[in-house]
Amino acid sequence: MTSRFHALHSATTTVLLTHDDDVPRVLHWGRRLGDGAVEPAAIEALLDASIPNGGLDTVTPLSLLPEHVRGWAAYGGISGHRPDGTAWAPLLRRTSSAADPASLTWTGADAIAGISVTLVVALDEHGVLSVASSLTNDGVDRYTLDSLAPTIPLPARASEAMTLTGRWAHEMHSARHALGPYALVRESRRGRTSHESWPTIGIGTPAFSEQRGEVWLAHLAWSGNHRLVVETLPDGRRVLSASDLLLPGEGMLEPGETYEAPTVLGTWSGSGLTTASQQFHDHVRARPSHPKAPRPVLLNTWEAVYFNHDVAALQRLADDAAAVGVERFVLDDGWFGERDDDTSSLGHWYVDTRKYPRGLGELADHVVGLGLEFGLWVEPEMVNPNSDLYRAHPDWVLHVDGYEPLLGRNQLVLDLGRTEAFDYLLERLDALLAEHPITYLKWDHNRELVAAAHRGGVAGVRRQTLALYALLDELKRRHPGLEIESCSAGGGRIDLGIAARTDRFWTSDCNDALERQTIQRGFSYLLPPELMGAHVGGAWSHTTARTQTLPFRAATALFGHLGFEWNLSAASDEDRAGVAQVIEVHKRFRSLLHTGRVVRVDHADPSALVHGVVARDGSEALFAYAQLTASALTVPVPARLVGLDPARRYRVERVLLPGANWDMQRHHPSWYDAPIEVAGDVLAEVGLPMGVHVPEQATLIHATAL
Repeated sequence: MTSRFHALHSATTTVLLTHDDDVPRVLHWGRRLGDGAVEPAAIEALLDASIPNGGLDTVTPLSLLPEHVRGWAAYGGISGHRPDGTAWAPLLRRTSSAADPASLTWTGADAIAGISVTLVVALDEHGVLSVASSLTNDGVDRYTLDSLAPTIPLPARASEAMTLTGRWAHEMHSARHALGPYALVRESRRGRTSHESWPTIGIGTPAFSEQRGEVWLAHLAWSGNHRLVVETLPDGRRVLSASDLLLPGEGMLEPGETYEAPTVLGTWSGSGLTTASQQFHDHVRARPSHPKAPRPVLLNTWEAVYFNHDVAALQRLADDAAAVGVERFVLDDGWFGERDDDTSSLGHWYVDTRKYPRGLGELADHVVGLGLEFGLWVEPEMVNPNSDLYRAHPDWVLHVDGYEPLLGRNQLVLDLGRTEAFDYLLERLDALLAEHPITYLKWDHNRELVAAAHRGGVAGVRRQTLALYALLDELKRRHPGLEIESCSAGGGRIDLGIAARTDRFWTSDCNDALERQTIQRGFSYLLPPELMGAHVGGAWSHTTARTQTLPFRAATALFGHLGFEWNLSAASDEDRAGVAQVIEVHKRFRSLLHTGRVVRVDHADPSALVHGVVARDGSEALFAYAQLTASALTVPVPARLVGLDPARRYRVERVLLPGANWDMQRHHPSWYDAPIEVAGDVLAEVGLPMGVHVPEQATLIHATAL
């Protein structure tokens, strides 16, 4: 291959780049091109566009950072300027570059504008493309960067998009968009990843689905404000750009300073969304920091006791949890300050001696003595106005001088970019972890950032996000083995930026299993199930007021990192026995669920969902058929068990959960009563007959290769 081009290959994917004095261009991102088929000069010629009537006399190149001075007039690329308004249309030329089989690093500069840029493009063995970019101010005065947004071309056949949206307790619902002569823009200006606009987007061929069509699945690894844009240019070319969304002044760079943009990640699949997700899961699981030990079944105390902490009652709850097989006990909100409701004490990270007269160690030691891990809820980024910390340091919050800061959930946001606030939180959390046998923190973040100014002046969301990362990193450095759960009013901060320094996500504040079926499906587009907090609550859900059976609640939660949010001490003996059976089933399949390949099945009846996890060697699988609402059909559509080895035969049997014999049906397929043997290709293509389900009922299916 000539030096003008560089190809990156995985087993399934090729990324072909230009490699010359201009900013690199992506000539191909998709199906692997065989070594003999990679003809970059020919591909470049094939992609040449005609000059449109009424347009410029040259075709604007679609580089990774397209330049306005070369005709770029859309989202993406570099946007910035000097104090006098100059240097707003730079033209970059290569100053250095290096390539290896897995990556291309390219640095370019514009001496007139006084800036330089480095791009690192890589393709890992799992087929995940990453684009990292940074910009340095080489000038003698300030440079204000408004946006640094890598831009990747997409083929014209990628004409439909899937985004993930929602709200509190109703996160990660998918929406479809036809792509036309306009820009599809997805943004979050809430200071966090957000419930409403997840920084993940799938672009594909018409009607792409779980098992069909080409898909380009992209994500921005960032926990603050962000913008993702899919735009169709007037000449028909289509591009994707992704960046953090800088508030006014957040990109000010003094001479010599460097801005590092969040990494853009993407994967291509020729066989639908499920394969694209599997590649992302493999990428996440390959991280050195990814949890290796079995994910402990936990009990969280929030829906069990809320703020009503009593040591003796909590010790009994821990006893009951240990008796049914729980492995981690997490003490939620209400243990510090004088915290009897959500109006006070955030920021005062000292144990409430009214509730814990002998200190937190009395409960923690009891829990550890039962053989359980002890975890603790914290919300370090927040402060209540009714707190000793705020009364002593009202200037430590993110606010704009001269204006009354807005409350959210009776709280304000501490300015982590302020050294004093950062150091205080680090000292308090470090002391708690050193003084108690705490191996797990549930780290919450319950409000969005509004008028979030650093030291009362410039916008501070980006600084806040980077300071949070630094705080988490330092706590992990000081306390090896510490696990941290990312919670943000449920699913408000779920992304691969925060995932690099946490070990679990609280997927949603909603434990209603019907809602969770869809929420967890959305979560699985990017992240594997061992990172997904999935809890069995009490029969009555306090977020929806629905009542559901234990089998349905359990069948839903089994497919994540299992937990319980239920006052087991007040539960009946029958319910506690049922919980023990659920935990036994989860532990039986835990290794499969947390290492296998997630499969979301295209199912013809929209009233039901079919999904599962298949062992990587095809030896075993666990599937769920979940009836969400009443079906328009009198007999269910067979459940296709996709992802099994088509050349092997499987023993198929039903996995019973406590109470699962209650089927609300008089007739059901014979395999419900006795295992059957079926070929893998038959199970995938013909499917497995299902019994008639009432709404909010699920059946678990176990397939074992013979």
